Amino acid sequence: MIEVSRRVHAGPDAVWRVLADGWTYPSWVVGASRMRAVDPAWPRAGAALHHSAGAWPLLLSDSTSVVEAVPQRRLVLQARGWPVGEARVDIRLDPDPAGCVVTIVEDATHGVGRLVPARARQLLLGARNTETLHRLALLAEAHGHPSDDGDAAGGEPDLHAC
Repeated sequence: MIEVSRRVHAGPDAVWRVLADGWTYPSWVVGASRMRAVDPAWPRAGAALHHSAGAWPLLLSDSTSVVEAVPQRRLVLQARGWPVGEARVDIRLDPDPAGCVVTIVEDATHGVGRLVPARARQLLLGARNTETLHRLALLAEAHGHPSDDGDAAGGEPDLHAC
């Protein structure tokens, strides 16, 4: 499992609003290029987002479904991107005096992604999720309370394998 964390200068409620708006998914998830549909129940367990990844004309269409949702605290997703495979993505929001710390724990669960050596998966997913958290922070901070020091990015992310 690959874990990346970032301090966000917005509270868990502001971050959750971004996560709960399925139409924003391609705005913060690196690799997602467009939304095709959002289940009305999103982000409740069992609901799905229908998205595409890649660039035209090489778009792959698949879905991401909610495994578990605890509003303002945790969102666990099963992200599909066949033919590459599937991944479990656990997004946690922990309150912090400056806003919250958002952590993404992710790893491949099915498909050829599981065949990629663990160290290579760590490097690829770590870099991807570092940028994903940067984008998520920008969206949440736009509607939360931005940092007084002008650093909307929230500082350097922490990256480690678990």
